[in-house]
Amino acid sequence: MLNNPHQLKEWEALGFGKIETEEDLEDKKLPIDTRYFDEDFKYELLEKISENVDIEDALDGLLIKSENWQALNTIMNKYREKVQTIYIDPPYNTGNDGFLCRDSYQHSSWLTMMEKRLSLARDLLQDDGVIFISIGDTLRSQVRINSSSRLQIICNQTFNEDNFIATFVRKSGTAPRQDIKHIANSHDYVICYSKNIDKVKINKKVADISRFRYKDKHLEYRGKFDLNQLDRGSIQYSESLDYPIIIEKGTVIEIFDGKTFKKLPAPERIEIWPGSDPHDKRWIFRWSEEKVKWGIENDFIVFRKDREGKWKVYYKEYELVDNKGKPRERTNPYDTLILEFPNELGTSEIESLFGKRVFEYPKPSDLIKHLLKIGSCSDSLILDFFAGSGTTAHAVMKLNKEDGGNRKFILIEIADYFETIILPRIKKVAYSFNWEDGKPQDEDGIGIFFKYQYLEQYEDTLDNIELKENKLAQNLFKDEYLIKYFLEFETRDSPYLLNIDKLKNPFAYKLKVNLSEVGEPKEMIVDIPETFNYLLGLKVKKIKRRRDNGKTYLFVLGEKEGRDYAIVWREYSDQWKEEDFKKDKEFIKQELQEWKPQVVYVNGQSILTPNFGDFQVELNYIEPRFKRLMEG
Repeated sequence: MLNNPHQLKEWEALGFGKIETEEDLEDKKLPIDTRYFDEDFKYELLEKISENVDIEDALDGLLIKSENWQALNTIMNKYREKVQTIYIDPPYNTGNDGFLCRDSYQHSSWLTMMEKRLSLARDLLQDDGVIFISIGDTLRSQVRINSSSRLQIICNQTFNEDNFIATFVRKSGTAPRQDIKHIANSHDYVICYSKNIDKVKINKKVADISRFRYKDKHLEYRGKFDLNQLDRGSIQYSESLDYPIIIEKGTVIEIFDGKTFKKLPAPERIEIWPGSDPHDKRWIFRWSEEKVKWGIENDFIVFRKDREGKWKVYYKEYELVDNKGKPRERTNPYDTLILEFPNELGTSEIESLFGKRVFEYPKPSDLIKHLLKIGSCSDSLILDFFAGSGTTAHAVMKLNKEDGGNRKFILIEIADYFETIILPRIKKVAYSFNWEDGKPQDEDGIGIFFKYQYLEQYEDTLDNIELKENKLAQNLFKDEYLIKYFLEFETRDSPYLLNIDKLKNPFAYKLKVNLSEVGEPKEMIVDIPETFNYLLGLKVKKIKRRRDNGKTYLFVLGEKEGRDYAIVWREYSDQWKEEDFKKDKEFIKQELQEWKPQVVYVNGQSILTPNFGDFQVELNYIEPRFKRLMEG
C-alpha cells in the first residue's frame, strides 16, 4: 500500500488524511481499489477472498457504467428473476435533467424509453418482487400521476394493473422552479407495483427509532434524542430565517464533542450563518431567532466543532414528541401514503460527504431506506438502473447497518459522475456513516466488497467495425453486394463481433472504447472472461490465476442451474507441438482436481477428454458457445 502513490492519493482525496507510514495504517479500514494495482494483485486478492466463501456470496454490490438498456440486457442471463426490489428515479424530461430531445417528440420518446426498460426490469424481478418509481408532479404537464397517467398506463401494461400496490406522495420541500408562473408544487410521487400481487410481501414493522440514541434531562417526557442540523438548503428562501447566530465568549452553551454533551462557557466568540456563508441564499435556519434563543436557554440547541474547527449548530429531535412539542403519532409508518423525506435531507447528506454541493437535488437515502423496509427482505437483491448520485447503495448500506441484513445492490449509471460521485460516495460510506465538510467523524462504517465495470456502448461498436471489401464477391453480386453480402460477411472479423482468432490470447483482446462522455476512443484490453460469465449466466464461486511454462491460465468455478461449471482460459499458439498439448492437459486436470466440476469449458484447441481420472465432465469449447450467445 505504501508503495502505491495512486492509492495513497485517493485516500487523501476521500478525506482519510495522509497515509505515510505503517503506523498510519494501523486499525484503519481503508477502501482498496484494485484499479491502482496490477492484475496479479487483483487475482491474488480475489482468490484469497474466495478461499472460505463463494466470491459472489461475499460480494455486496455491483456497479455498471453503461447506458441502462444495454446493461440490463447484459445482466439478464445472470440475474433473471433474482431481483427482489427495484427503485428508480428516472429523468423527468423537464428540460433541466439528463433526458433531452426535440419538444415535438419529448413525451413519446420518454415513454418509449421507459417502456423498454420497465419490460426488462420485470424480467429481472422475482415473482414476489416490487418496483418503486419516483416521478415528478408533471412531465411538462403531460404525464400526470393519476388514473389516466401515461406512465401508469405503461406500468399497467408491463406489470398488469392488478399488480398495482400504491402511489405514495412525498413532500419534497423543494424551492419553486424559476419557470413556475402560478402555484409551485412541493411534492412528488413514488408509484409501486408488484410482479405478482398474490405473492408479494409488504413489510409492516414498528417505526424505526434506533437513530434516537442520546439522553438528556428531558428523557422522561420527550424520550431519547438525535441531532439535526439547524440550517437547511434546497427550500424556499425566507429573509426572516437568514440571520447569524452569535454567541459571545463566556456565554454558557451546550457543547457536544462527539461523545458527551456538556454545559460550558463558549471558549471564543461564535458566529454561525446558515450554510456557513452569509451570501448563500440557498440556505436558511429552520427556527426563528426568538426560538433559537429559547432553545439555547432550555437545552434544546447544541454546538459542535467540525474537524476543520468550524462551529456548527444543531437542534435536538426527540423520540416521543415532534418539533412543536406535540406527541408523535405512533401509528405504523408503512400504513401511510405520505412520505416526509424532503430533498434538503439529500442535499445536506451530499454536502456532508463531499464538503460542497456536487449533485443537484439528490433523493435522501432515508427515503429509499424507508421504501426498502416496505418492499425488501434482509437478504434481498436491490436494483437501481438510474443510479444518479448512488443514493440507493447508500440506503442499502444504512439499512444493513441498522438491522444486520445482507442486502446487495446493483447500480447502473452512464454519466461521468459514476467516477466523481458514486464511487467515492460508496467508499466514504463504507468507512463511516457520519461525515461533516467532507471529513469522517468516526470509523463506524459497515465495510463493503463491490465490483464496478464499464460496458462497451453502441458508439464503441461503430468505432470497432472493420470493413474489408471483397473484389471477387463485388463483381459477382454487382448491385446486391452491399445489401446481401458486404455488411454481413465483410465485417465478420471485426473485434466487436468476437474475432475468434484473437481468443488465442483472451487476456489481450482489445477494443476501441471511449470511457467518458467526450473525447476520442482509445484501444483498451477488455475482459473477455467476465463477458462470457454474463452471457452464460454463471454465478461465480471461485477464481484463480496461474502460470505454467510461461503461459497464463485463468480458472473460474461457477454454478448454473444446480451444476458446477469450470471455465478455463489460457494463452495458446498454433505452433504448439504434441508435447505442449500434453503438458497443457495435465496442468488443467491438476488445477481442476480440487473443484471436480460437472461441466468444463475451455478456449482454443486442446486434447482434453471427459475423463478426469476420478470424475467425469461434460466437455465444451468456449468459442462456438460464445459466438452463439453474442448473436442471441
